[in-house]
Amino acid sequence: MDKSEKLRLWQENWQSYWRKEGPPAYELTPAGEASAAEWEREFLATPRTPEKEKQRLDRITSEFSNGFDKLYNLGPAVTVFGSARFNESSDYYRQGVEVGRALAQAGFAVITGGGPGMMEAANRGAKEAGGVSVGCNIVLPFEQKPNPYVDEVVNFNYFFARKVMLVKYSCAFVCLPGGFGTLDEMFEAATLIQCRKIGPFPLILIGEKFWKNLIEMMYDMQREGAISEEDTGFGFVTDSPSEAVQMILSSQPAAVAERLAAAKAASNQSHT
Repeated sequence: MDKSEKLRLWQENWQSYWRKEGPPAYELTPAGEASAAEWEREFLATPRTPEKEKQRLDRITSEFSNGFDKLYNLGPAVTVFGSARFNESSDYYRQGVEVGRALAQAGFAVITGGGPGMMEAANRGAKEAGGVSVGCNIVLPFEQKPNPYVDEVVNFNYFFARKVMLVKYSCAFVCLPGGFGTLDEMFEAATLIQCRKIGPFPLILIGEKFWKNLIEMMYDMQREGAISEEDTGFGFVTDSPSEAVQMILSSQPAAVAERLAAAKAASNQSHT
């Protein structure tokens, strides 16, 4: 398929999606009433108000508070991002299990989004290796349930609150193959590292073949001047879970390395 055909299909899919979904369901401010289209009027019956926004803020604060309480004492942890769509028969899933296992064996707690697919794989590897396995689960209309390999589940209604927790308590990030959500989480971490808001922490992309076009896109952006040359290497790319973990271990300060060694020793003793 040539470039023009790809673009044509892209545009058709975009238009088909929006025709099928129809107008967005969002709250309107009272000021929008006079110019609202007919399909908007039902939303005007319950407009966005300061009182409602304060109620929403209370719910957001409650989610953050719950996350802080449950994750505060977690210890050195690595967050693993990845798609919910790959099952046990996938090579990607098996690779995810290896990642979780290798991280747990190194003494890290493993945090994921708590769902199926690659998240389940990483949690499974960690739990089967006797490590700490945590899921920050998002509550969705079609009810994403936490996978069965998490020791601790923190539920969220807000993606942004969940993403804060996935970033806040980690000293490294591993990106397994995934879709929009994985890219969102990956670039959230990359942007925070780039802007010196966190870290610098290792960001590891597992799957050289899967991520090759993303790498090309980064070089295209650099050629256009959208990012700097140093930004093109925002993540280390490998096919090896063990290499990924060694990269993470080598980046840790002495205090964290000592805690990891202690956690690993305790785990080994409990299995003897």
